[in-house]
Amino acid sequence: MTGTISTRDDAAVDSFDRRGFLQRSGAAGLLYAFSIVAPVRGARAAGPSQPIGAFVRIGADENVTILVGVSEMGQGIASGIAQVVAEELMVDWSRVSVETVNAGTTYGNPFLRGTQGTFGSLSMRGYFAPMRKAGATVREMLRAAAAQAMNAPLSSLIAANGRVSSASGTMTYGQLAALAAQQTPMDKPPLLGTGRYVGVSLPRTDIPAKTTGAAIFGLDVRLPGMLYAAVVNSPVFGGTVSGALPPTPSGSVAVVGLDTAVAVIARDTYTAFRAAQSLAVKWQLPAGASGVSTASVLTQAQDLMATGEVQTAETVGVAQGTIVAAGTPLDRTYSFPYLAHACMEVLNCTALVTSTSCTIWAPTQAQTSTAATAARLTGLPASAITVNTTLLGGGLGRKIEQDFISQAIRIAQTVPGTPVKLTWSREQDFGADQYRSAALVRARASVDAVGNVSWWTRLVAPSYAYQHGGSTGIDFIAIAGATGLPYAFAGKLVEYVRHPAAVPVGSWRAIGCSINTFVAETMVDEIAAAAGSDPLAFRQKLLADNPRALAVVNAAASLANWTTPPAAGRARGLAFCFSDNAYVAMVVELSQPTAGSLRIFTVSCAVDVGMAVNPDSVIAQIEGGVVHGLSAALWGEVPISNGRASVRNFNNYRMVRMRDMPTINVRLIDGNPNSLGGAGEISVPPVAPAIANAVARLTGQRLRSLPLLRALTGGGTSSGSTSGTAGSGSGSGSSGSTNRSDSRGTGDRSERGEDD
Repeated sequence: MTGTISTRDDAAVDSFDRRGFLQRSGAAGLLYAFSIVAPVRGARAAGPSQPIGAFVRIGADENVTILVGVSEMGQGIASGIAQVVAEELMVDWSRVSVETVNAGTTYGNPFLRGTQGTFGSLSMRGYFAPMRKAGATVREMLRAAAAQAMNAPLSSLIAANGRVSSASGTMTYGQLAALAAQQTPMDKPPLLGTGRYVGVSLPRTDIPAKTTGAAIFGLDVRLPGMLYAAVVNSPVFGGTVSGALPPTPSGSVAVVGLDTAVAVIARDTYTAFRAAQSLAVKWQLPAGASGVSTASVLTQAQDLMATGEVQTAETVGVAQGTIVAAGTPLDRTYSFPYLAHACMEVLNCTALVTSTSCTIWAPTQAQTSTAATAARLTGLPASAITVNTTLLGGGLGRKIEQDFISQAIRIAQTVPGTPVKLTWSREQDFGADQYRSAALVRARASVDAVGNVSWWTRLVAPSYAYQHGGSTGIDFIAIAGATGLPYAFAGKLVEYVRHPAAVPVGSWRAIGCSINTFVAETMVDEIAAAAGSDPLAFRQKLLADNPRALAVVNAAASLANWTTPPAAGRARGLAFCFSDNAYVAMVVELSQPTAGSLRIFTVSCAVDVGMAVNPDSVIAQIEGGVVHGLSAALWGEVPISNGRASVRNFNNYRMVRMRDMPTINVRLIDGNPNSLGGAGEISVPPVAPAIANAVARLTGQRLRSLPLLRALTGGGTSSGSTSGTAGSGSGSGSSGSTNRSDSRGTGDRSERGEDD
């Protein structure tokens, strides 16, 4: 590794470089590369440590570093996985710190075919078993070393709290580390599973450094002699640079052409930003680009709904013809806008390229893809590429993408041997996003005299898979939340039509599920009303054969006092979601103080993720998902006009503010301790339908398009308008509050989490 990373005041964070570590460890082959991240316990002095296998380092001071392959973006996943290792390693949690490692197959997620990435609520589900085994393996290597050092039978040795003891004495892990590294790992080490750490709300390892300001995010990276870059991406989707590059602005180092963008290199970010703003770039625009708009995308979707190539995604029981014939079915159409990611930390990446190496520092969710991008652009072998993952100031799927990574590498190639940090401005971050796709959904459903439900939906939406890999088949990301519903429908048919819109789409928190859950849950409410049934009772019947789903619905209703009438002028709405092997039910209570406005008082959630490794972190993720869901449901949209996004900053992309926050009540349910479900995305999808269902119960108005405040006013309010408002349940200016219900213990909310 070249250089050191420092905070904004250039104080060294960690001067223990990779080469020195490998030279001192004498353990070639045990650990090939790791990234430098912020120290997570500020009082701890840095010092030599011994790698034992690929996932654990133990210092002479008895401090233990656990190496993880995930990206930490506020969701607490790094600490959660460290808990899994520490559980079997039998160490003192106060001695544990965490680092995210360099890209490598050793650290790949089995659920992602061995690639290293953090998305889709797959991290704990993918890493739990191998990291548990890693902790057990190192523990047994330490016991074997103690048996050798103490000349004692292995069966007589007990590992606990960072020590190995027998009747004849005790040795610490620090004393045993070097000898342990020489032991042969067991293929199937015994798993203790004591429950000391797994299932306990332990303090997260990343919070202290974030509290003191020592944490290193991508924007905090500083390297000696570093240059800074800013970009101007094509303002129109699909545009490319045309003709000669503009001259280098005064005070800048160079102007670099990047096909679909132009970059400016300068001595500081401010100068780079100012210079980029002054560039007069000529663009070659795609044919018909000026005609791409929100209206044209919707019109094309309406045509495709009737005439597009239909792909069958799921069939259960009867087909569409039977559904249509089952009396007079409800027939509804729903529309959804494009949504931005709006991460608090804008896209950024630092790259250093030489003739023999490429080193990257980035807040990336996709280490394997980042390394592959570097190899493709530089022609270097994988062994010459190092990907250092910093903390992420939000990811939400946007930082899986490689556009900002490839730009940084290409810019750095123009100044070989010099590190360059690329930072996108907020305007570029919004204008060149890869958005949550727009969609049009038609749903038809009927219920017979005894309550049997027949169901048909057809989704028209752009395909993330097609745009990113050329697949023309069913996009299972797009139809998530439409297929696999646990409701006991008598017949069901789900269809998909790919929309070829030129607007770039990407990963987003709960992607298709955020669309299809709105359709399913508002439609179920309408069916219940048509059948003369209470929404809760109707769901209870449909979920009677699924005890875990039924349990969360009942728990959310209990938490919200569903059977007790709300105060005058208020109403409650219920929604349910099953995704990522997890279950959630949500009840929203609200009022409408004035026409076109909403005041949300409480959001009550019951969640079953199976085994919650760190219950407090799970609850934080649920809370964070609610906040994210509120922003998207009430205001979220990116209007498209003349082939470009109209949103350029937060002034016209409204987010939940402190005064908007309701009280959030969360209850965790132990549905299956042998099951692992994802917590990072599950609470986003039910927010919008719960609000819409509450509005319908309060006013009789059914909202079938998002954002809800625009739909509430008949579609005349833009995303940036304040004429549609949402106030907190605690009154104007209140930040709201959170109440937690968890039989395994509670903890203070220190940070709102996101997708893991």
